[in-house]
Amino acid sequence: MDIHTVTSLDQSDHASAHNKLGTVYDNQGDYEKALKSYEKSLEIQLISLPPNHPDIATTYNNIGSVYRNQATYNNIGLVYDNQGDYEKALKSYEKDLEISLISLPPNHPSIATTYNNIGVVYDHQGDYEKALKSYEKSLEIQLISLPPNHPSIAATYNNIGLVYDHQSDYEKALKSYEKSLEIKLISLPPNHPSIATTYNNIGSVYRNQGGYEKALKYYEKSLEIKLISLPPDHSDIVATYNDIGLVYHKQGDYEKALKYYEKALSIVRRTLPLAHPTRRVIESAITTVREKLSK
Repeated sequence: MDIHTVTSLDQSDHASAHNKLGTVYDNQGDYEKALKSYEKSLEIQLISLPPNHPDIATTYNNIGSVYRNQATYNNIGLVYDNQGDYEKALKSYEKDLEISLISLPPNHPSIATTYNNIGVVYDHQGDYEKALKSYEKSLEIQLISLPPNHPSIAATYNNIGLVYDHQSDYEKALKSYEKSLEIKLISLPPNHPSIATTYNNIGSVYRNQGGYEKALKYYEKSLEIKLISLPPDHSDIVATYNDIGLVYHKQGDYEKALKYYEKALSIVRRTLPLAHPTRRVIESAITTVREKLSK
């Protein structure tokens, strides 16, 4: 019986075969198999070839392309999400997640980011149960992998709060927003717009619960920061003026309601076209309040 001796040429053929197979899987979008094949190729090459051999560089490059695809899918997902094409956004993020789960440690912050992005898409689609599951997976990883007062944790608590808010579960929304605020007040500058956003969200919960005095308190905190940190015609300032107007409207204080609606409208007139829905909503509110005041 002939004894077959494994030579460096045999090993080179094996490495090349694994590399070619990896390329096939890569082109098919099967990144798990692609990565395994590239890694097998690299393992053989590191033993059988000189350390600076160009074939090793090629394999490292192929492995890098899998990771690069991960970043590309994330960016494509963001574009589709911003365009409102949520199905395509979801597919891109799921591809990103597939690569991340293969190529990164299980509690890597990048995986948390992808779960968060998937949650945002489900939120936009109104699928709040799936959104909540994705956000909770993101939070679970962040609490393990990030410092306890990291702004990303605050952002995830805020997103979870938004889901509960949409579901009208105001108690849970408030708890999540308060956790978010607690971290932001520690980790961000005192006049950061993100703090204003959370103040605004807390204000809206109190407004929806009929706690108008508390709502006003948080809206005014939000407005104070926004007027310092944002351009004077920013849409977020319009939103808070309108929110304050709504509270006074609900309380029957029509003069103050009118004052804040008109502040909102003065910005909207400079920044939005005549037929824009936001402009129409504010103009309608002003008409209603003026009718109340004329009686």
